[in-house]
Amino acid sequence: MGVMFNEPWADVLMFFVIIFAAFYLIKVIFSCYAKSIYNKMLQNPKTPLNVDSFVDAAKNAPSYIKIWFLCRLSFGDRKPSEETVKLASAESPHVPGLQVTERADARKNSSRKVSPDAMPLVINPDMPDPLVIGTIRMGFGHHRIAYAACSWALCADEDGGATPTKKSVNRTTYFHDLLNIDSPEADLIKATDATYSKMSRITSNMGGVVEKAWGKAMLSGDSDALRISAFTAVHLRPLFKDLPLDTPIIATHCYVALAAVAAGFTNVINLVIDNHAQWFVVVPGCLNLVQGPVNYQNFLKMGVTPENIQLAGHWIPRDLVLNIPKDCERRIARVKSAVFKPRRILIPVGGAGAQRKFICQYVKSLEPLIKEKKVQLFLNAGDHKHMKAAFEGILSDIGLDGQYDVVNSTAGVHAFRDKLLSGLEPDSTVTLFSFEDYFPAVATTDILSRVADVLACKPSELAFYPVPKLMIRRVGDHEQYSALRAAELGDGTLEAREIEDCERYMDLFVNGSELLEQMNKSIIDNNHNGVYNGCKNAVRIALERAQK
Repeated sequence: MGVMFNEPWADVLMFFVIIFAAFYLIKVIFSCYAKSIYNKMLQNPKTPLNVDSFVDAAKNAPSYIKIWFLCRLSFGDRKPSEETVKLASAESPHVPGLQVTERADARKNSSRKVSPDAMPLVINPDMPDPLVIGTIRMGFGHHRIAYAACSWALCADEDGGATPTKKSVNRTTYFHDLLNIDSPEADLIKATDATYSKMSRITSNMGGVVEKAWGKAMLSGDSDALRISAFTAVHLRPLFKDLPLDTPIIATHCYVALAAVAAGFTNVINLVIDNHAQWFVVVPGCLNLVQGPVNYQNFLKMGVTPENIQLAGHWIPRDLVLNIPKDCERRIARVKSAVFKPRRILIPVGGAGAQRKFICQYVKSLEPLIKEKKVQLFLNAGDHKHMKAAFEGILSDIGLDGQYDVVNSTAGVHAFRDKLLSGLEPDSTVTLFSFEDYFPAVATTDILSRVADVLACKPSELAFYPVPKLMIRRVGDHEQYSALRAAELGDGTLEAREIEDCERYMDLFVNGSELLEQMNKSIIDNNHNGVYNGCKNAVRIALERAQK
């Protein structure tokens, strides 16, 4: 035996054994340290938010080192504030009757000023129960869903059909965007969003292995991701503490719902995004509403209790839903017309500004159809200067420099839509929509969806819209399931990941009426079955819970 250990390889083996033992010991020690930090964060402060119970920690035990590291990355050694950020509100310049919340007093050392017409936010118990639509301006999706919910909230009593009473007239709807509340808490959210948006843009444009890795990361919203989100959301409680705890909160971002529950609110509804069941998009201590039955089933299988989850339908603006029958009939008439009608293709860019490379390639592929007057393009660059420049560049490349119209205001978008609704055609084959402000960047796609024959978009929140859809390449693998939802409902295509796939679908759209006719008929049937009534149901449920 002594001879064996005199061999050189034995010394090497012993060296590695010692190294591995040391690493294991360090891991054990560090895990104990991370666990102690985890328990301290649960207690300081102690809130009603109980993620471990919600996810069943016996089955989904915390990964203490991972949670410690990512929390450290998210908010460092920042301690949750117990202060209350006083709120005010002013009427939205874009949506009549909607009150938009903001900070009631000017923040020290901030260049932002309080709106001149803002009034302190005071909930009068003698008035109808207000509705607070909480969101975070991260990309366009969460804001789009929030405005959809607001469209139903503003008409809640009209849609309810009940006889007006003291508690059902003059109801106030508040648009509570946490990023609009000038505060350290908003700064924390901005830092998180900046990282996500940057990574989405970089990986989408790089493609290949990098895009695949980012896509896989977007599928890893496990119980630890929910725990990390919850610890982050605890820091956001000051943005809610100026409201009564029984105020109905409809959240379109999980941070909003988590923060509201952590602050002690008792009537919180979380509108779950996407069609892929992950722990970090549902919230303990509230009612989570989902858009589709597969997602509902998968959440139940994961262990979410029936009391915490319910199937509601898609998150769609009221104007789009109410006009589904005549909009679909008009599209069908266009595609079946004896005199060929150009197919109107609406191409929006997401809030993160990703997909520039793919979208430009897609527009380039449409050059023959554009020049043959077989398609009309509505390009929505949103408020992204780089996408406006990219669209201008590709249009110049295909010989359309100076041969397209530009719309840059909300009023212009409405005028454009109303012209098409009246039966007229656009002045140009291509119209570029580009804005300085955030609201029209989001709203334009909703407004133009009524007059588009095809909505060509990634399978994001728009995958659920009641418009025939060409589902182009996703950003994040979680979005693939939204494309499947659209295809199975018959109102959208499967995901077209390559330009060749897009070209094949465009051939079907342009050189025949069958596919678009089928999609529009499916939308009519889906509407009859209440598929698109998610926001309407969310508002109804919130008000019913407020009466209990």
